[in-house]
Amino acid sequence: MDLATLLGLVGAFAVVLAAIFLGGSAGMFVNAPSLFIVLGGTAMVVLVKFTLAQYFGAFKVAVNAFRSKLQKPEEIIPQIVEMSSLARKEGLLALENIEISNPFLKSGIDMLIDGSSPEDTRKLLTKDKQEISDRHKLGAQVFEASGDVAPAMGMIGTLIGLVQMLSNMDDPKSIGPAMAVALLTTLYGAILANMVFLPMADKLKLRRSEEEKLNSICLDGVLAIQEGQNPRVIESMLKVYVNPKNRNLDKDEPKEKAA
Repeated sequence: MDLATLLGLVGAFAVVLAAIFLGGSAGMFVNAPSLFIVLGGTAMVVLVKFTLAQYFGAFKVAVNAFRSKLQKPEEIIPQIVEMSSLARKEGLLALENIEISNPFLKSGIDMLIDGSSPEDTRKLLTKDKQEISDRHKLGAQVFEASGDVAPAMGMIGTLIGLVQMLSNMDDPKSIGPAMAVALLTTLYGAILANMVFLPMADKLKLRRSEEEKLNSICLDGVLAIQEGQNPRVIESMLKVYVNPKNRNLDKDEPKEKAA
């Protein structure tokens, strides 16, 4: 579980709820028509922009925002270097018994074991990498679109409430509920956009960037292993993906002397 995402969401709502309870009755901030306009309206408008599969698929991608961080480059590079050393000593088939947690890296190593050509390996892994990136990009776009639409639906609700209020000025009892719809829809739209949808979109973009870097490391590593490059050369090549201050990788990993 990514504590930053959970803490941010819970903390933001806690601050707002604390302000509501400290200021008076919380019941006045609950209005079903306002929620219906913002939640229902936002969902329907966003559906116009995407297909049903893309819309509901975004919620599956959203799990990445709460997931623990991906494997760090500093953790996966030594594993690739170790596999390259083993492959040079015992052949590619020796990699069959190595346990690999990263699914993209495992897919690439399986291709090497199956005897795929370098061209096919590069082509298929590059395509797979792009498809993964596109799926995550689409998920972020759905939440970003929701963040753009929610305040607009809040404004529409405000206008509806004002119309209802002005059309019933002769009935004082109707003014209160109409004004509640007018104000609360704007509040709900602002809360959902700025505390849920847009932050989720930004976190999914960050996750996409992290996974793209990790998959690039795996792709370069798999191709280098297939070419039979020296493990020391592979390590130096992959270190460019790591922040310079973190490039002092585990020195206990097996290294092969340059040929």
